[in-house]
Amino acid sequence: MKRIRPPRRAKLTPDIEQLIRLASGLGLSNSRIEDAFWETRLSALVDRLLKDNDEAALTAALDQLYGKQDRAYDALADLIEDRSESRQIKGGEVDLLLFAAPLLAWSRFSIPSGAVNAEVLSNARVQLQAHVFAQDARLGLADFLYSPDQLPQSYFDTSALTDKLARAAMHSRNLHIDPLVLPETTNFLSDTRYLIGVVCVASGSALFRWQEEDGDRAEALKAWRAQGGEALRPLLPGCASELLLPQSYHAAAREADHLSRPYSLRASVAFLSTSLNIAPAELRCVVAPYHDLRLEEFRIGFMAKGSGELVHGAVWPLLDGEDEGSESGTVIETVLREIGVGEVIVLDHRLPLEYCDDCGAPLYPNPEGESVHAEMPEEQATAAPRHLH
Repeated sequence: MKRIRPPRRAKLTPDIEQLIRLASGLGLSNSRIEDAFWETRLSALVDRLLKDNDEAALTAALDQLYGKQDRAYDALADLIEDRSESRQIKGGEVDLLLFAAPLLAWSRFSIPSGAVNAEVLSNARVQLQAHVFAQDARLGLADFLYSPDQLPQSYFDTSALTDKLARAAMHSRNLHIDPLVLPETTNFLSDTRYLIGVVCVASGSALFRWQEEDGDRAEALKAWRAQGGEALRPLLPGCASELLLPQSYHAAAREADHLSRPYSLRASVAFLSTSLNIAPAELRCVVAPYHDLRLEEFRIGFMAKGSGELVHGAVWPLLDGEDEGSESGTVIETVLREIGVGEVIVLDHRLPLEYCDDCGAPLYPNPEGESVHAEMPEEQATAAPRHLH
């Protein structure tokens, strides 16, 4: 759910101009009263555009505001997300919120996604209501474990899913998702899965357990990982997994994007340690920045110390406005050293964003600063995916 968007030119329709005007006013506001003035008008316009499926107007306004010095871009993006994932219904008597419960997972084999059977979903509901959501909250859950490829692809799609799950939540039911309408999942060694639902409460009441007087966010996460992890374990056979805190949909997805990056490095080291029967200290990693028109991502090549043969690779994408001025290379090096990797080489020169012509996999850096294909030794390569997400 990253918010990096290169500016594009678009014809400014009246709706786009009005979005820009209202968002700019909100971006320059310096009081809660003025915020409310702009937000009320901006919310009404965004609601209408979402209802009309005018995604083009929303994205064009964001493109025009991107890079401005005030907070207009973030204000508009936050408000669009809010209007697509939350509602007040029944004359303002009920608050509801689309939420996601992310799971980080890795496996030598395929990480499952798809339909969730009724028993597992029922057990997940019990644990969510016991540890994550407020006492009187009602839940509507999608009976589907989503991969990143299968998440709603637009604000309109997100809003439509919110509406469908809202109807289920009002009756504490599940929503059936037809697997045939969703794309297939790309197979990666490390990836994220999402359980998605809507929570609804009486207006103004607590949504989450940690909003209650005796609640605590850290304790909620600890209990959810322990009890929710057991409930969801049947969905991820043959996988190592780590549950993240269920939150509002966009916030949960963004946090998963961030936490999946160090998780993928830990997964990579664990995979190579077991596959090659070597300790992390016997691994060498090469970290390099990869550019297209600008810095797009860092790639990490893995090899055994004393060997120049690249055996695996991971991608560390840039998120939330990270660029050449960020400390991503240093962060990656720190994570690898914390994992126990014996040698880390950080290259500081630009490498082009290249992929294998035959299989489409990213090419990864070697110690000489060349981009090469990562290949596991033939005897270890039979079941593993080609590269990390």
